[in-house]
Amino acid sequence: MEPERERTGRNLKKGRKRRRAPNKLVGAAEALRARWDLEERQPEAKKARLSTILFAENCEVTHGQLCELLKYAVLGKSSVPKPSWCQLFHQNHLNNVVVFVLQGMSQLHFYRFYLEFGFLRKVFRHKFRLPPPSSNFLADIIGLQKKQTTGDLPKVMEGSLPSASSKATINLQNDPIIQKYGCKKVGLTRCLLTKEEMKTFHFPLQGFPDCENFVPTKCNGIITDNSPLFGLDCEMCLTSKGRELTRISLVTEGGCCIMDELVKPDNKILDYLTSFSGITKKILNPVTTKLKDVQRQLKALLPPDAVLVGHSLDLDLRALKMIHPYVIDTSLLYLREQGRRFKLKFLAKAILGKNIQCPDRLGHDATEDARTTLELARYFLKYGPKKIAELNLERLASHQEMQAAGQEPKNATEIVQRSNTSVLECLDSMGQKLLFLARETEAGELSSSKNCRTIRCLSNKEVLEQARVEIPLFPFSIVQFSFEPFSPILTEEMNKRPHLCIQYEVLEAAQLAIESLDGILVESTCIKVQRPVTELTLDCDILVNELERDSENRGTIYLSGVNETFKEHLLQQSNLFLGLEAVILPKDLKSGKQKKYCFLKFKTFGSAQRALNILTGKDWKLKGRHALTPRHLHAWLRGLPPESRRPPGVRVIPPPSEQQALQTLKVDHPKIAAWRWGRKIGKLYHKLCPGTLCLILLPGTKSTHGSLSGLGLMGIKDEEESTTSTLCS
Repeated sequence: MEPERERTGRNLKKGRKRRRAPNKLVGAAEALRARWDLEERQPEAKKARLSTILFAENCEVTHGQLCELLKYAVLGKSSVPKPSWCQLFHQNHLNNVVVFVLQGMSQLHFYRFYLEFGFLRKVFRHKFRLPPPSSNFLADIIGLQKKQTTGDLPKVMEGSLPSASSKATINLQNDPIIQKYGCKKVGLTRCLLTKEEMKTFHFPLQGFPDCENFVPTKCNGIITDNSPLFGLDCEMCLTSKGRELTRISLVTEGGCCIMDELVKPDNKILDYLTSFSGITKKILNPVTTKLKDVQRQLKALLPPDAVLVGHSLDLDLRALKMIHPYVIDTSLLYLREQGRRFKLKFLAKAILGKNIQCPDRLGHDATEDARTTLELARYFLKYGPKKIAELNLERLASHQEMQAAGQEPKNATEIVQRSNTSVLECLDSMGQKLLFLARETEAGELSSSKNCRTIRCLSNKEVLEQARVEIPLFPFSIVQFSFEPFSPILTEEMNKRPHLCIQYEVLEAAQLAIESLDGILVESTCIKVQRPVTELTLDCDILVNELERDSENRGTIYLSGVNETFKEHLLQQSNLFLGLEAVILPKDLKSGKQKKYCFLKFKTFGSAQRALNILTGKDWKLKGRHALTPRHLHAWLRGLPPESRRPPGVRVIPPPSEQQALQTLKVDHPKIAAWRWGRKIGKLYHKLCPGTLCLILLPGTKSTHGSLSGLGLMGIKDEEESTTSTLCS
């Protein structure tokens, strides 16, 4: 790899020493943070994964906190603060972010049709409550500010451009860029190298004697100004036959890396050129991919009208031994005097305000370089030759040492560390775009952002079809489905006789009452205890079984009859309760006093079962069972408006009227929607690549019945393969 080419390779970080874990069980934030630090320092973890402990009070996550996570997922801890409410480990191993928004649905909808949302509740082990929706939910979670065009590329870039020259002192007509392209903006086709230019600059061409064994990409479609751009960067080593390919990175215009392969050369390696490529013998030893494999893969990935963008792209194509007719070479696009070329690192700094190919890393990052060339091409197309000429790049290059002394433009890290930075700005600083798919009538403010690729559809079905095609091409996608708002109608008892109904605060207490009271004798009379029979409780036995097996509830037990000294007693005998992770002691919101029930969270289901046997035995004399409801659901139920819930206690239920019975039929439509779209999202989820952070957001609703809280579900695809859930709800 030549120094002028600024090539790249990933810097492999060494694992740090483990930090000793706390030796006592505490419920305080410091202990949980300590465990997060311990887990993050474990060098054996190779996959991105989420913490199983949500740190938000009552498990409600604000829209701003959600934005924190999304920005961190894009940039990592070197550029933005870690999210305050959860932990994302090994962010650099995260491949994509996909957010599904089910507009018109709420937390109530999810739990009312819990069985119908089969896929979502089984796959996503992390659930949290969202506050009722604002006027622009998407703008809030992305971080768009009012009257601010955060997605507008020039806002970010212009602020980072150096002002070392002024228009008055530049003779634009003598600038080589103006001499070639003129002053007006040009289209993509004008930036392509002609066949004569490709011949002059030694690009591989069909029929040339030194290209006899080269493979054509078969891209022979008609090129327009809307043809897709692909950034390409290759790394080479020195072998007994000259320079050969060791790595290739291909990036789409949206910024998504669709190909990043290490390649084993055919001949003996004499020099790995590690200082430029980042490739070492240890990295390349296990690699089995050969040149012919990446040639075949590249031909399959490129559409007929693909335009390759690179810096000194002729060397990349020769390393690949491939011929491609449509190219934009940024070393020739940004023309320099006397036939010289600007380095990619210089252009990234002067034009984009980005620091790439940092000296503290071993080699360069091929994907970063490929994205940078794409961003440079986009900048040229967006602002035109005159804007480039006004920067006086030649003068800036000659004064590079002075810039390094104190006049350097802001880099991407400085841009994104502002507190009001949006996800769009974070993506833009990485040379990436956001994909937004929605129905045409629901596109909203996000669709007008210029760093966002918006596709408007006529129906939810079309949104789904487009998502299958477009999501793999973008590193960050938002897919919004829209549904008619669901107005909850609380159904009444179907029994025609008046009866006593006891309503419990938590589902576990009600289920425990059914299991322990049904069939007992009260004043010589055998009583029957069951749930009220309504349309929504017909499947309640199945529902309870599924709730008990829910990934959030496994390992959690409910205990009734605890007193104020329970926690102290429990900690004194902690040796009996191996795997205990958290003690959750609910308090009365008004009095602040501890309630007479609690939840214990254990690392495994087996540990929870052993503890339950002990605590319900003769020594502790408590009543309990396995948990059925996550903590965020308890908080939500307590916060429902009075008309949506009734206080615990005993009441007489009159028989329902015929009109009330007919009203229950109205739940059929949202019930079917929950079943149908839960399955459709499941099929789409299975096609996402491993390492994709996926969020399902039900924003909540506002209606004449009042505001309903939203619900969030999240997970990283295939994370269950690298970690066992230890969720504490």
